Amino acid sequence: MKNICISLLLTTSLVMSCHPEKTEEAHHEELPEDIVELSAEQFRIVGIEYGAADQRTLNSTLKVNGLVAVSPQDLASVCAPLGGFIVETSLIQGSRVTKGQVLARIENPEFIELQQEYLEARNSLEYAEGEYQRHKTLFEDDVYSSKNLQEVTAQYKSLKAQLNATGQKLAMIGIDVSGLTEDNISRSVELRSPIGGYIRTMSANLGKYVTPTDVVFEVVNTGALVLDLTLYEKDVHRVAVGQKIRFMMSGGDPSEHDAVIIQVSKAVGSDKTVKAFASVTGSSNNILPGMYVSAWIETSSEPVVTIPTEAITRFGDHDYIFVFEREKEEHGVPFTEFKMIEITRGITESQFTSIILPEGLDLTKARVVIKGSYALLAAKKNAGEMSC
Repeated sequence: MKNICISLLLTTSLVMSCHPEKTEEAHHEELPEDIVELSAEQFRIVGIEYGAADQRTLNSTLKVNGLVAVSPQDLASVCAPLGGFIVETSLIQGSRVTKGQVLARIENPEFIELQQEYLEARNSLEYAEGEYQRHKTLFEDDVYSSKNLQEVTAQYKSLKAQLNATGQKLAMIGIDVSGLTEDNISRSVELRSPIGGYIRTMSANLGKYVTPTDVVFEVVNTGALVLDLTLYEKDVHRVAVGQKIRFMMSGGDPSEHDAVIIQVSKAVGSDKTVKAFASVTGSSNNILPGMYVSAWIETSSEPVVTIPTEAITRFGDHDYIFVFEREKEEHGVPFTEFKMIEITRGITESQFTSIILPEGLDLTKARVVIKGSYALLAAKKNAGEMSC
């Protein structure tokens, strides 16, 4: 409405300045297509103000969608390596757990048999080691044959391998063999949490038999959440490690959160999309794995040529700016000429917009019209009917 009023004022001002009572027609200069002029009175009415184009750092954004996930080291599946019956658990889904905390106790007759095998192998190894050392000494003294020494050595190494193998099996199920004796053989083992976090899923109740492939507990650490974002193939070149992200939950929570890109996949999926991963920074109390998010990636932070956004006018499908061209006089009347320049509009941030200028044009020393540009556009469009 303001622009329309200014345009009408300009039209009235020009018509009134024609002085139709004069019989001698005044000569009027033909202006180039890209030039518009204002008289001193019109200049005052419009309230022209100048500014300058300068270099600024603006951030462009790329909108993407994704979901909240966790890195592999922050998600743990807890299984029972040899299976067994659950005889004790006090947790429910969502329970907070610490690293090494007991999640459940499991019984299995195999546990007893493995401990028995280990103790028997250890006792046999002690005897075999003594025999090996004795035969080795006799062989060095040329009292014993090499064949007998080889037999004793083979038996000693076989028992040693058996002991180590059984010890590794016991370690897998959580039994510490360093303190294992004939008097403390246990029929149960404890399932412990390998990380701190909370119970995401569980499949455990008293008396239930679980196999070695069953996931009894799933523990997730929400202190190190990751965004799993989907990029279109055409946008991959705009995303790089280290770029900042603003994101919101898709469930209606209006609060914004921050993240930073930590990895961009090097493979394109069958649907022509690429995965990008970002680490969530700051507070994440209300963010849970599996939630959908809408995210904005800040894809550019390089200096660009910018002007105040209000300096840009649009006519048809094109954007223009006006710059001061020169001061002049016609028949004793002062005029100011402005040059109309077509530009390509870029990103906008904090009332400044980046622009791409015609090749070879430098605005570093130009006086750009930042107030009154729409009035100049109106004067240009109405130049035919406004001229005297």
